[in-house]
Amino acid sequence: MVSIIKSIQLSSFFHKGSRIAAQAFSTSAVSYLETEKKEVILKYLDGKDNGIVVLGLNRPKTRNAFGKNFVTQLINAISTIKQDDRLRVLIIRSLVPFVFCAGADLHERLKMDKLEVSQFVTSLRNVMNDIESIPIPVISAIDGVALGGGLELTLATDIRIAASEAKMGLVETKLAILPGAGGTQRLPRIVGPAIAKELIYTARILNGQEAKSIRLVNQAVSQNKNGDAAYQAALSTAREILPNGPIGVKLAKEAISKGMEVSIKDGLEIEKQCYNKVINTEDRIEGLSAFTAKRVPIYRGV
Repeated sequence: MVSIIKSIQLSSFFHKGSRIAAQAFSTSAVSYLETEKKEVILKYLDGKDNGIVVLGLNRPKTRNAFGKNFVTQLINAISTIKQDDRLRVLIIRSLVPFVFCAGADLHERLKMDKLEVSQFVTSLRNVMNDIESIPIPVISAIDGVALGGGLELTLATDIRIAASEAKMGLVETKLAILPGAGGTQRLPRIVGPAIAKELIYTARILNGQEAKSIRLVNQAVSQNKNGDAAYQAALSTAREILPNGPIGVKLAKEAISKGMEVSIKDGLEIEKQCYNKVINTEDRIEGLSAFTAKRVPIYRGV
């Protein structure tokens, strides 16, 4: 609840399109209740952090479990992010302290018939694909439980940072099912097929340090009293990315992501094509000029 209030008070960080709504939330009890119902919140940072957008998961009663409304709002938020060329880094975090995402909303799932289950899992799989295809770097901040679909969401991001005390696992086999939102495909690419099979077959749950030891996450940090240590570390990483040439960063992501799916020969051709795209950019000339003049470059993404 405290995190929601803070999000309302920090309305200046919101995108222009949602700033008016954020101001209204802070002045009306009725509007506050409306904000509480908003399960996915976008916060656009400004000042030195301009270009960073934070996608906050905000469904505290279910520990951010994936329900129909939650997934719909997530789809809309991702679409908004993809359409904004000014953004340079996305951080996905939980606004519920000491939690990331508990996976599927099993109470809601129990009420679905077979067709509804299939359709919902397909929509969830598409959400993960959409996250993976976001052109800017995406960092997930795992400050607590990330199970099933919650972990699958993080697997679709570029960089994963977890609290040491976080709990992560693809636990679907405990429910006589299997990961259905990309987990069986992305986890082996990250930790290797043998480790992935062991984790999925056993439904084992790892803490942050254990996840770091198998390279499931990039960093494991000690949790703080606010329950947002992973987010703070993710923000620091985003700030390292922010000053760099945005076109170069986007094309590096494209080269890496596409190159991993093909042979080294074809991958090198993809790298060549991506490099050719930066040659004629103004940012490339700005980088060379700044280096020569021993000054900080000012990149405009052109």
